[in-house]
Amino acid sequence: MAVLKVKFTKTRRDKLAQILWILNWVSVVSGIILFSLGLFLKIEIKKRNEVMAKGDINSVPNMLISVGVIACIINFLGGKICYDCSDANKFSRWKLVMLPYIVCTFCFTFSILVGALMCYTMRNELEESLYLGLRDAIKFYKDTDIPGRCFLKKTVDLLQIGFRCCGNNGFRDWFEIQWVSRRYLNMASKEVLDRLKSNIDGKFLVDGVPFSCCNPSSPRPCIQYQLTNNSAHYNYDFLTEELNIWMKGCREALLDYYTGIMRSIGIAALLIWLFEISVLIGVRYLQTAMKNVLLLGDLEGESDGWLLENSFVETAKYNINIIKNLGKANQISTVSSMTDPNIDVQNTDCGKTNVTTKSIPAAR
Repeated sequence: MAVLKVKFTKTRRDKLAQILWILNWVSVVSGIILFSLGLFLKIEIKKRNEVMAKGDINSVPNMLISVGVIACIINFLGGKICYDCSDANKFSRWKLVMLPYIVCTFCFTFSILVGALMCYTMRNELEESLYLGLRDAIKFYKDTDIPGRCFLKKTVDLLQIGFRCCGNNGFRDWFEIQWVSRRYLNMASKEVLDRLKSNIDGKFLVDGVPFSCCNPSSPRPCIQYQLTNNSAHYNYDFLTEELNIWMKGCREALLDYYTGIMRSIGIAALLIWLFEISVLIGVRYLQTAMKNVLLLGDLEGESDGWLLENSFVETAKYNINIIKNLGKANQISTVSSMTDPNIDVQNTDCGKTNVTTKSIPAAR
């Protein structure tokens, strides 16, 4: 029994073909939107790849870009097919193509759904990439004279100012690294030498942060050094007072930023997927209705259209059997008990038995 069978008159078939022609062109625009969203996400990631570790974070934008390009091609072809389906004579040349086209389009729309879901599952990979990348960027913040690292100070400073953040997890990350270059340390100062000797790795560690961590909206002048020393500043208590530096870590700030972008892209991709599914359902109805009208031979008469010719269970069993039987036609049995009548012929007398032979008489 056919699933969701609908009866179509010639007028309804023509209107369906015209509507689907328009919707396929709208789908071309949706493919351009997917391509643009993927390109936008890729550019946003590339802007800050200096503070991201290498990983699979580009898989989502690359997939969206690929799906967008394929969507434009498939829907352009779908628009041409639906335009010709308004004429039964033109439909005949697409008759053998439409079913493979519908199957391929169904698989393609599934990839749109996968891309949308990947936007929501990318957070863990992105968080790890940001954690490792920011850790290394902060570690090499002081290396302004080393080629390949000299840009990191500017990158980190602009990042902290732009996203109103400080450190990787927070401002205390700067306490654990030497972020002041040795060229700016007075090695003749006893205080500097004592700090270098007090650390097992010979690092100059201070409870201070770079200027880019300062909050310009704070009414108090920025306190960058001795943040945890109450006696070093007048009327100051670092445990109770709201510090005049950014409290949020840059990993959290960037993660929130990219999560918002990917959430919006995921919603857009889901809406496009639903739209593509609805167009595909319409194309399936048009294909079955036009096929049946050709079988009936009355191009002006009514015809039935459906999603599946048989029930879901029967269709699933049929497709499973097709998959199981793939390649069996080319297999050769190696079981000794199975014989082929065309090989291993036992006799060569063509079925003749007990043939009497005449002896040649001896010459006298």
